[in-house]
Amino acid sequence: MKNAILSLLLAACAPALFTGCGSSGAQHVDSGSSRTLLGVGKLNMQDWNMAAEKMITSLIDDLINAGKLQSADGPGKPAILAISRIVNNTAQQIDTDLLIKQIRVALNKTGKVVTSTTMGFGGPEDPLAKDAQQEKEIAGNQRTSRRPDYTLSGKIIEDRAREGNVRESTYSFQLSLSTPDGLAVWEDLKNITKQGKRPNAGW
Repeated sequence: MKNAILSLLLAACAPALFTGCGSSGAQHVDSGSSRTLLGVGKLNMQDWNMAAEKMITSLIDDLINAGKLQSADGPGKPAILAISRIVNNTAQQIDTDLLIKQIRVALNKTGKVVTSTTMGFGGPEDPLAKDAQQEKEIAGNQRTSRRPDYTLSGKIIEDRAREGNVRESTYSFQLSLSTPDGLAVWEDLKNITKQGKRPNAGW
């Protein structure tokens, strides 16, 4: 009898040998869709995407399409952008590139902006490019790099509230684009507020 039951169990699990008996049902979802998981107490991919989309649209409309972006190399040349400090003023350990990288990619695709990977807050993003740049300067006995036309800085702020079993978190994404003279030529912010009910203790 035991052998018969064991045989039935093995037969039932046979189709799932490569995925396990009791598949989790995991599937791919679009990281920019509303199907991704959303938590009140943390920043999710939806939040990063919403904030980046807002900033990208604002930058392109207010500066690039308006013809206000300028390059020290002259008209028609792409402006050089360097990434300054992005302050994380939340209770979470986050990688601000989840926001900034999306903005950089979009701006670079316009052909009006190039991002420096050898200048930036905290040191060069690409140390090898920085080394090659310095070697070229030493070999040519002249400076080949120049200061950026603009720097991008900002802050991400978190504010939490709770009333009864309802929790609320608001995340404020604030960015500024400055000239080398320290003048902000563009600033914008995006507030994202999420609410959710805290489950009762136990079942």
